[in-house]
Amino acid sequence: MMHQVPEYLSLSELLDQNLSAYEYFQTLPPEVQSQLRRDDGAASFEELQTRAVRLSNNKRSMF
Repeated sequence: MMHQVPEYLSLSELLDQNLSAYEYFQTLPPEVQSQLRRDDGAASFEELQTRAVRLSNNKRSMF
């Protein structure tokens, strides 16, 4: 049986309702937090992690 991952309507809702997502988000660099807030599309903790890693990798490859 597959575990159902809760989906949220926005990043704000995800951070308000999921303590693990909120705590993870707080550990991210401010630039990554800002970009995630602008995109506002992470509907699950897993998606938040994927987007944060991708943004962090993109940031590193620019320098």
